[in-house]
Amino acid sequence: MTTFETSRTSVEIASQPETWERAARSARSHTEVLPRRGERVAVVGCGTSWFMAHAYAQLRESGGHGETDAFAASEFPGARAYDRIVALTRSGTTTEVLDLLTKVKGSVATTAITADPDTPVMTAADHVAVLDFADEESVVQTRFATTALVLLRAHLQAEGTLPAGVRPLARAVQDARRALDLPLSPEVSAAEQFTFLGTGWTYGLALEAGLKMREAAGAWTEAYPAMEYRHGPISITGPARVTWLFGPAPQGLAEDVARVGGLFNSASTDASDALDPLADLIVAQRLAVLLAEARGYDPDRPRNLTRSVILGHAT
Repeated sequence: MTTFETSRTSVEIASQPETWERAARSARSHTEVLPRRGERVAVVGCGTSWFMAHAYAQLRESGGHGETDAFAASEFPGARAYDRIVALTRSGTTTEVLDLLTKVKGSVATTAITADPDTPVMTAADHVAVLDFADEESVVQTRFATTALVLLRAHLQAEGTLPAGVRPLARAVQDARRALDLPLSPEVSAAEQFTFLGTGWTYGLALEAGLKMREAAGAWTEAYPAMEYRHGPISITGPARVTWLFGPAPQGLAEDVARVGGLFNSASTDASDALDPLADLIVAQRLAVLLAEARGYDPDRPRNLTRSVILGHAT
């Protein structure tokens, strides 16, 4: 087995309680560039950023702040009318995001959330929120993605409405610190397959957990809305395979997983001591690094990936 020094990815994962606190404190200073209550908003991104866009869109709309859609930047429906487009891009150089911002410039207000202030997105978007303190050296995104979602969540919280059951961010930060210290179950760590589930905003987290495990460790993962799991995906479940739920479990789900021999993993099993779902994502990030190193992969330099996807255009 290849032995790695502490990976940069692990260091960045461990810094999330601090970057979350800083983002929450900065939300007020970004009020003018973030969506206003009642605006019709589209949130776009690529890869991890798209999944964070999905989570935010669900949080915003279900909290009563206004109609909110999430799209992969390459799939944005140009015929739809929005009051604002919010683009999530760690690098500020992703081709699909820049192309979209350039195409709509002057016709709809745009806001970008990025980690790098020295990139083309600074002029491509009308307004920019820079989270440079959450930038990353690792190719695999962890802290920037969650910190951007915390900024947006803090903005919703400051406006006075979060969906029922969503905790104040101060508690989420506490849970993030707990998530860094929780032992990783040997049964989960040794599993051969992982199915991640979520409901509402946590479905975006499930998608991201699956992506993180594939990127870092080449793991076999799938992700679904929790209530869709029994409409086919449960067929893959069995011994040495994990069903990991973000947020509260639909009635009977744990029993159904046990019935087919799978391992049910949920931070919400004990509601009195449950982790915030975003903090539970930290546990999945840690597992991805553990599996990567166990398989001899460098989690900082995943196979076939680069920090940003920059496409050449045909002339």
